[in-house]
Amino acid sequence: MFASGPTYKVGLMLNLTGTPYDYEHVDLRSGAHKADAFLSKNRYGQVPVLEDHEKDICLCQSSVILDYLADETGQFGGKDRAERLRAREWQLWGTGQLSIGIFRTRAQKLGFFDFPEQVVAANLASATNALKELNGLLEGRDWLVGGGVTIADVDIYGVVAYSGQAQIDLAPFAHVRRWMSRVEALPRFKSIDTALPKESTKA
Repeated sequence: MFASGPTYKVGLMLNLTGTPYDYEHVDLRSGAHKADAFLSKNRYGQVPVLEDHEKDICLCQSSVILDYLADETGQFGGKDRAERLRAREWQLWGTGQLSIGIFRTRAQKLGFFDFPEQVVAANLASATNALKELNGLLEGRDWLVGGGVTIADVDIYGVVAYSGQAQIDLAPFAHVRRWMSRVEALPRFKSIDTALPKESTKA
């Protein structure tokens, strides 16, 4: 599960907010995410899942979990309701426009899928077009929403960070690269290789 893009977003948020957590590894290759025990926590059979035992809350879908962590920690939620809603717009854009192309291209490159040639080309084109759009929207801006980092940055970074594994060259997207550098300079930042343990562990 540590290799899951959506799970990385949650791991990054937990680290950035300094939130202690236990990590339970779910072996996707063996189908553990489709077992009854896991489906009782996430009816969609997908990672990640966040369980807050103190409040008896179990959440799935990374964007919802980021929202929850922003509320619980008082961090990265935006300065007001308008900024929070803008952040949610970015999260939905990331799911609908950015994630599909990058994650599917990555899956193809890593051998998880063997898409037909025309599908491979369509996925790469989708990723490239979304990155062009993101690059343009970041021109003249330090962060995606307002004057500070929000869950929008965490969410979108958690997709773009996999461009390398997807073998997508970010050289043409200067504004994206500068924004990524700002995210990576945040205190307690963790990369896709270091944000989560490789096996189940306690806080």
